[in-house]
Amino acid sequence: MKQQVIWMLVANEHSPVAFLLTIGGILLLGLFTSTLAERTFLPRATLLLLFGVLIGGQGLNLIPSPVTTQFEIIADMTLLMVGFLIGGKLTIHSLRQNMGEVLWLSVAASVVPALLVGLLLFVFSLPLPVAMLLGCIAAATDATAVLDVVSESGYKGKFSRALLSIVALDDIWALVLFAFGMAVVSSLNGEAHNGFFAEVGWELGGSMVLGMMIGIPAAYITGRVKDGEPMLAEALGLVFICGGLAIWFEVSHLIAAMTMGAVIVNLARHHDYPFHAIEGIESLFIMLFFVLAGASLEFDALMSIGWLGTLYVLGRSAGKLLGATMGARLAGMDSLSRRWTGPALLPQAGVAIGMALVAANQFPQYRQTILTLVISSTILFEIIGPVFTRLAIRRVEKNEGDNAP
Repeated sequence: MKQQVIWMLVANEHSPVAFLLTIGGILLLGLFTSTLAERTFLPRATLLLLFGVLIGGQGLNLIPSPVTTQFEIIADMTLLMVGFLIGGKLTIHSLRQNMGEVLWLSVAASVVPALLVGLLLFVFSLPLPVAMLLGCIAAATDATAVLDVVSESGYKGKFSRALLSIVALDDIWALVLFAFGMAVVSSLNGEAHNGFFAEVGWELGGSMVLGMMIGIPAAYITGRVKDGEPMLAEALGLVFICGGLAIWFEVSHLIAAMTMGAVIVNLARHHDYPFHAIEGIESLFIMLFFVLAGASLEFDALMSIGWLGTLYVLGRSAGKLLGATMGARLAGMDSLSRRWTGPALLPQAGVAIGMALVAANQFPQYRQTILTLVISSTILFEIIGPVFTRLAIRRVEKNEGDNAP
């Protein structure tokens, strides 16, 4: 009888037993997947995604719906921690050393794929407004995947540090391009005048102001409980409050967390521990994030990608490669870094999907095309992108012999 009761609890997807067993199983099997990544050519992010696909609705269907419905909040929490950690890499010292390289690269790696994708889709029969929107969305890079691959690699050389700075600025330029594209499309459709230009000012300026308003006092207050060592509770509390306020004020929580991290690392002279504290728990959220992302993938969308989706994938890939190469050449980088920076920037997911949802809601006449193309293409970019990121880091860092593990 007792065994029957236990089985009924496990079988009921809405029971706490099923929820806890699922989360525990994902973390333990995710740990196994991380270990497996060290012995294969595939990075952890890709393996976790594939594991999620295997146990998700398109595979064995082992994840109960109460867990998959929490994916959005887990994704937001993961993105906040990623933004905070990337912001912590943006020290004044590192920016002074790499600003020329980072600035040229981030601009070129955003603008070129946006122009190339937009032009290709327009030439091959898509209306100009939807081609412009998809081009702007193509500029974004998945910061979560890039940070995870850099952390997993163990390399801390110049290329890895510059890559994180490039990704941080890359998403800022992508948001600027997207807001500009939204404004132009609204004008073409006769729907708005200056609304979206004001919106980008609020989205970027508001998120930066919020990050500074929290980061400045936090830089001086944290680390006082135990001299020089802020507790994990302090770091998580700041990150989640920053994220909650950003979502409430409808500004970018990624940029707000990034700004807060940059402010703290540059102003807090008595510690740098909040970043180490977050690193201790961030990997758990990343495991859940990628597994649930894989479990949420719908391969019906991938099968319907068609020739327009193929053009989007090829155009964005070529644009990242060409843009990064151009930017690296202008910045005077060495030939090996020029060759591998573009491939390292191929992952695309969260920010791009967010842009697609915003565009789909604002322009419902383009909803089906935008969502189908973006969501289906991110499946490919999230599986193959981290592979190229890992390969790029290994090739450049090993060649330089810079802090190799």
